[in-house]
Amino acid sequence: MSISGYGRAARWPRLTTRSWFSGTLAILTLLVAVSAGLGTWALDRTTRASDELIQRITPGLLASERLRSALLDQEAGVHGYVLSGRQEFLAGFEQGIAQERAAVAALRRSIAGSPLLADLDEIEVSAGSWRTGYARPVVETVAEQGPGTVGPVQVEAGKTSFDRIRTAVAGQADNLSRARTAATVELGRARLWRNIVFAAILAMFVLTLISVGLLLRYAVLRPLDRLGTASRQVADGDFDHAIDIRGPSDITMLAADVDAIRRRISAELSISRDAHQRLQEQTDLLSEQTGELRRSNAELEQFAYVASHDLQEPVRKVTAFCQLLQHRYAAQLDERANEYISFAVDGAKRMQSLIAELLAFSRVGREQSERVPVPLDQPLDRALANLETLTEETGAVVVRPELPEVLGDPNLLAMLWQNLIGNAVKFRSPDRDPEVRIGVARAGDFWELSVGDNGIGVEPRFAEKIFVIFQRLHNRQDYEGTGIGLALCKKIVEYHGGRIHLDTERAEGTRFVFTLPASGPGLTASGPGLTGHRPDLAVPDTRSPGSAFAG
Repeated sequence: MSISGYGRAARWPRLTTRSWFSGTLAILTLLVAVSAGLGTWALDRTTRASDELIQRITPGLLASERLRSALLDQEAGVHGYVLSGRQEFLAGFEQGIAQERAAVAALRRSIAGSPLLADLDEIEVSAGSWRTGYARPVVETVAEQGPGTVGPVQVEAGKTSFDRIRTAVAGQADNLSRARTAATVELGRARLWRNIVFAAILAMFVLTLISVGLLLRYAVLRPLDRLGTASRQVADGDFDHAIDIRGPSDITMLAADVDAIRRRISAELSISRDAHQRLQEQTDLLSEQTGELRRSNAELEQFAYVASHDLQEPVRKVTAFCQLLQHRYAAQLDERANEYISFAVDGAKRMQSLIAELLAFSRVGREQSERVPVPLDQPLDRALANLETLTEETGAVVVRPELPEVLGDPNLLAMLWQNLIGNAVKFRSPDRDPEVRIGVARAGDFWELSVGDNGIGVEPRFAEKIFVIFQRLHNRQDYEGTGIGLALCKKIVEYHGGRIHLDTERAEGTRFVFTLPASGPGLTASGPGLTGHRPDLAVPDTRSPGSAFAG
């Protein structure tokens, strides 16, 4: 196979890299299967030989020896009883019979299915003949007539009968010994074959791995190395270096594609240099900004950690113990001490509120959330529900139009509404009930929204200062708060790509104007539903006055 406009025909025209690896895997699978079969055969042969020797022949020899001992005990017991008539000899005879039965049972289990059972049958027949023909009769004779009543002829006949037992037992022992020798030889052969098979398997695997490694190196890895080296030369700027790599078909085609890219880059290099220069400048600027942002985020995350773990817990502990102290020992303290404790509890609670608001401020923009189409009425409803207690206590009225849909985070937008409306109600005039009006108008790709009130207002010279964190224009005794609310509003609006400012042209009260990105073709300023107003119904507030939603 040859590639048009690219070098000579490939050395490996019919196989791809995937084919090489598939073939290698198939060979290894075949070797594993063959090795598993041979290993199983060798281990099975070794196991059978070992079981024959250990579980059959050796226990059989031990049982044969116990059988011989039991038979000798019977002969000795009968002989002693004939001479002395003492009962202990007769008890030894009976005990020998019991031991014989146990030994015979064990021997039959050990050599079950073996020709060696014929020897055991002969021993049992001989032993039974000796007991019925000699042992039992002489025992009965001695029991009736006393010792010394058994004649020599009868004793000699008994000895001859027992000699046949001895001969059968000896024959059995010889046969078992020969069987043990044969089993030992077979076990040695099985172990030898096992060692040979596993050595062959190991050698085969080593040779196969070496062969596969060499094959992959020369067929795949070496062409890839050459392609990588040539590509790095081109990447280093040598665009005149031709990439001519031969190997498996897919590597050859890849080399051709890379060389085509090289030629294209070389042809357009003069045009791309200017663009590269501009791109490099932008990249440097972006890297610098990214570094600053990364450091800022790191400091912000460290602050959030400290605020959530190192500050909140001590403040909670101070608050809890001060309240516990006031509750348990109020009767024992004077009025000044109780007042001091109240000051401490109030300060700790304000610190908790401040920490919570700082955490909320630090999380805006750091916890990236997906921006989705949000009907602004929904977060506004949530905000008004949280502010219902405040609006009921102050008699506040919120006049709102039908709001459009924007792109944003519903939780952050609810926080934005709650801070702006909460500030409008909080900074009210003492001589009239607060009234908050919400306005909306289309401004290109954005919606321009406003929150105005009839409160005490803000002097134009403080238009920028009020959006700085911790900046307050009033004493805490006059108006509660931490000075974070408007800074949080600004951060939320800018996070959504909008802007917020104070309407300095307003003569009475305060009016904040901000923009949010529109979601698709929404309502226009003169469209239906934007001029009508309706008073809002509040919902019970579930947050404390010092939460992060309060300004």
